[in-house]
Amino acid sequence: MTNYHVPKPNNEPVLSYLFGSPELNTLQSTLEEMKSQTIEVPLRIGDKKIMTDDKGVMVMPHNHAHVLGHYAKATTEHLDMAINAAKEAKDSWESLPSNDRASVFLKAAELLATTYRPIINAATMLGQSKNVLQAEIDSACELIDFFRFNAYFAQQIVEIQPDSAKGIWNQLDYRPLEGFVLAVTPFNFTSIAGNLPSAPALMGNTVLWKPASSSVFSGHYLMDLFEAAGLPPGVINFIPGKGSSVGNHLLPHPDLAGIHFTGSTKVFRHMWTTVGQNIASYKSYPRIVGETGGKDFIFAHASADIDELVTAAIRGSFEYAGQKCSASSRMYVPKSIWPEVKMKMLEELAKVKMGDPTNLDTFVNAVIDRNAFESIARFISYTDESADAEIIHGGKVDDSVGYFIEPTIIVTTDPHYKTMEEEIFGPVLSIFPYENDKFDETLQLCDSTSPYALTGAVFAKDRNAIAKVSKALRQAAGNFYINDKPTGALVNQQPFGGARASGTNDKAGSILNLIRWTSPRTIKENFNPPTEWSYPYMQE
Repeated sequence: MTNYHVPKPNNEPVLSYLFGSPELNTLQSTLEEMKSQTIEVPLRIGDKKIMTDDKGVMVMPHNHAHVLGHYAKATTEHLDMAINAAKEAKDSWESLPSNDRASVFLKAAELLATTYRPIINAATMLGQSKNVLQAEIDSACELIDFFRFNAYFAQQIVEIQPDSAKGIWNQLDYRPLEGFVLAVTPFNFTSIAGNLPSAPALMGNTVLWKPASSSVFSGHYLMDLFEAAGLPPGVINFIPGKGSSVGNHLLPHPDLAGIHFTGSTKVFRHMWTTVGQNIASYKSYPRIVGETGGKDFIFAHASADIDELVTAAIRGSFEYAGQKCSASSRMYVPKSIWPEVKMKMLEELAKVKMGDPTNLDTFVNAVIDRNAFESIARFISYTDESADAEIIHGGKVDDSVGYFIEPTIIVTTDPHYKTMEEEIFGPVLSIFPYENDKFDETLQLCDSTSPYALTGAVFAKDRNAIAKVSKALRQAAGNFYINDKPTGALVNQQPFGGARASGTNDKAGSILNLIRWTSPRTIKENFNPPTEWSYPYMQE
């Protein structure tokens, strides 16, 4: 055990990117350089970079004719190579003192805060269609925070030690898990893509990282970042490929030690089922940590401030085209304030611009790919033909250049309407205006309507109402917000995660998540061992 001190970090400040600022000038030149290139992204297994005959294509969601490059897809042979590379790297990596492992990710944070900031941000903007602010918050600031705070949390974990009686020294040895960790990451947050493999690695594990096919572009530059920070080969192995093929081969493997997952509830349940079916074949019970879907809510009371409510609804529902696990997707508004809320919301939405994320005046950008576009469009078409709901704003879709869907507001008289219940993962907000005298009943509806429990918000000035909503919806959201939008959780300030169908609630961005990637061993050393087997009570 090595004593060391990681200074408590502060959250990374968000740069402004004002017109003419140095950070904007550097970012814009990086964007132009990336757009002018077509790159080939290899698998990264141990110290090898491997291209394959089977390749995927990387395009801009907002201009899908523009090809950013191609990426190699892993075969079962490559997956076995990655398992072996992780095994070969494990002994030397876990034997490193924890402060040496921490220094790699503290170095990564410093690189990302400086030279790699425009690179990772530009890759996220082009490959995942995030505007400059959304990219800065995600791929720069949040990932920097993950690296720095995880190093700080790792130190805190090592310092948790048991009491010792006189003549005895008790210790906890924080071992990595036995085997490899499979990290499966989503398209919507580059910070999550960086954190899911690096958090287990920090604790001494070696990792196989399967990125979302629609975010391999930024993942490639993250691997460059890890390498530049001094991460040894084989600690994190980069294996893009078809999800089902990767999962079918890796999940039943006897050396599977853990799963770190963010994605759909359906996929996570399938993974858990596969683990259950193979439970007798594993060396150890795999740790399963997952953050999945959401049907996140805003619940308004009659005392809510209209401007605050409308601002939260627009930002919470339509930033990054609603493609956040935390995005508000359903809203409950009392009828007494609904006319004013509606008028204000339509007035503000008329000012919102949609388009290329590299244009500074765009607020809403394209959705990630054709599958997402078609899935969201089906919800809108369903509403067009429904008598129980109407679209009061948006509803237009256009995939001629990019996968664009207008910010869409659906108002329904049915609290169990399809778009009030089902996850859409796009720029669609459904609103149910409720009778003021049915406040308690509507709270119960909000709690029971969705199987998810990720994020939610209450808007009210009346403190009794806030307390009542908070209590009634205690199990309905793992991250609950009072007079604030239900998105934008900060590492170490609002640890993120939900329960029910939204995941295991292991709270990314806190010590609670990091401790899942270690397997403590208790060590007792006796400085004065007994020399007689009998006890005093046995003597006359």
